[in-house]
Amino acid sequence: MKGKYTVLFLCFILISSFKVLAQEDTIRLKEKQQQLFGIDSLKVKRNSAENISVSTDLGDLNKFLLLNDEVTFKLNHRKSKSFFNSSYSHYILPAALISYGVFAHANKSLREIDLSTNNEVGEHIYQHIPYDDYMQFAPAVGVYGFDLLGLKAKHNFRDRTIIMATSFLIMGTMVQVMKSSTHVLRPDGSNLKSFPSGHTATAFVGAHILFKEYKDTSPWIGVGGYAVALATGTLRVMNKKHWVSDVAAGAGIGILSAELGYALLPVCHKIFGIKDKTKSLVILPTATTNSFGLGLVYHF
Repeated sequence: MKGKYTVLFLCFILISSFKVLAQEDTIRLKEKQQQLFGIDSLKVKRNSAENISVSTDLGDLNKFLLLNDEVTFKLNHRKSKSFFNSSYSHYILPAALISYGVFAHANKSLREIDLSTNNEVGEHIYQHIPYDDYMQFAPAVGVYGFDLLGLKAKHNFRDRTIIMATSFLIMGTMVQVMKSSTHVLRPDGSNLKSFPSGHTATAFVGAHILFKEYKDTSPWIGVGGYAVALATGTLRVMNKKHWVSDVAAGAGIGILSAELGYALLPVCHKIFGIKDKTKSLVILPTATTNSFGLGLVYHF
């Protein structure tokens, strides 16, 4: 039972750790807006127009107010800088998950969680469930699929593809290096490449990119992606292909790789000489847990 509660706890941590961090506050301007507009008073009432630009020229502003009785303005305010909203805070969760996976193979108590979970799975699961081989790619497909459905992503097709390729290259390299160097036996005894879970890492790369691209449209899109990724990791444990610690580390590697993919986007632009033009050709190396290759993107 200890293993079951640990899986539930990890699920809670993963889903509750992701929130929408940046929002705009809509405020209503009333009287005495001297600092903003440089005039003695501004009587503001509602206007039906969606997009409004206000000139600081007093004559133009007076004409504008004669035609519009009320205006609602949308202003941005800067948040105070702290550790929790800094760029480093994005790496806390993946670092914690990877650390748990590493220490689980050295700590007796954490190792016991892996063993007890595996024993419990063996008592209730009697056949292989193959869906994890396909579910791992579902979040990545969603990054493009929701855009085709008319939902606006944060980045254009070209930049999303660069982020995706960079993230998968980092993830694939990390997973292969760790599998080759740790030599952890799989629960089913098939080979010594159990740590970390490549399927889970693949799923969480796509899920985290999905979240970051569509969080302003709907945070539930990202939550759905994380749910699919978590289900992929759960199936890897149920199929006795990985220990719980393998799945935790794989999730951390996937999230970390996606964050690094976003951080390296400006660098990729400089390396390949990409500017904001109508047409561009991008060739990037790609990698999965089982293969390496080249990816080509033509944006027009």
